[in-house]
Amino acid sequence: MKAFVLRSYGSPDALDFTDIDKPVPGDGEVLVRVRATSVQPYDWHMMRGEPYIARLMPGGPGLRRPKITILGADVAGEVEAVGKDVTEFRPGDEVFAMPKQGGFAEYACVQEGELAPKPEKLSFEQAAAVPMAAMTALVGLRDEGRLQPGQKVLINGASGGVGTFAVQIARAMGAEVTGVCGAGNVDLVRSIGAHEVIDYTKEDFTQNGRRYDLLLDNAGSRPPSACRRVLARKGTYVIVGGPGGRWLKPVGHMISALAVSPFVSQRTGRADVIRCTENKRNLMALTELIEDGKITPVVARSYPFEDIPAAIEHQEKGHTPGKVVITL
Repeated sequence: MKAFVLRSYGSPDALDFTDIDKPVPGDGEVLVRVRATSVQPYDWHMMRGEPYIARLMPGGPGLRRPKITILGADVAGEVEAVGKDVTEFRPGDEVFAMPKQGGFAEYACVQEGELAPKPEKLSFEQAAAVPMAAMTALVGLRDEGRLQPGQKVLINGASGGVGTFAVQIARAMGAEVTGVCGAGNVDLVRSIGAHEVIDYTKEDFTQNGRRYDLLLDNAGSRPPSACRRVLARKGTYVIVGGPGGRWLKPVGHMISALAVSPFVSQRTGRADVIRCTENKRNLMALTELIEDGKITPVVARSYPFEDIPAAIEHQEKGHTPGKVVITL
């Protein structure tokens, strides 16, 4: 089968488009014929091995060479074959998942417990936009943020992959949603359900005197101390990400926010789906919202499979509204 293989850290040019053996599903695994995948910051962080501090952390990309050789953390496709212990799926089923690796190939093996039926309303392309970004938004709002109906939530970075899902999920949960984005995406963020939109090129959301019950910070564009100023006394600050860097960013931003958390009245949390053990349950919860028409993936751009390096390069530049997807 064809796959993009990462043999050493580097730019998108480091991805080797080559033929490798088709994987064989083990016990409890499902072999998926990949019809679509997506690219996101997780992929290029793993591709470059940045920030360098992450290489020293448990679950990091690997110290000298990549632990993950086939990137692609979102998969949508059809079941090709199943391992002997698989009971829920059979060949031909349409599925989607967040296996954390393997999506940049024609076939991927996925644990049965990480797989869910593809929402009927979505194409493969749309479904591939969902898993990592939408689950990050869901975990950040529902689990870390403990969002309740009627609360006020501010979503910094509301036009990106996580942000576009977060606006819709928060609205579906009955919150009053304010989104922060650039001038070119104001109409988009308003169209997907934000009650109010702040253009960060015209207004600093940390200086306007408004208060929120929850801040979901996808952008990391303001210091944690400034972000806490917009929170109610018992509000919650949930960190998703921030600008990348070679050495510390965005890890340093997260560490600094979490370090002072015990000394302030507001809660601080981190939306981390990489270590989450409830991904199938979360996918099913998202499917229910999708089938009810409460959330719809925002797909900004689609690339053919052989152009994955160009797709990563485009996504790495930032400011892409919604998701960048790949079709096979």
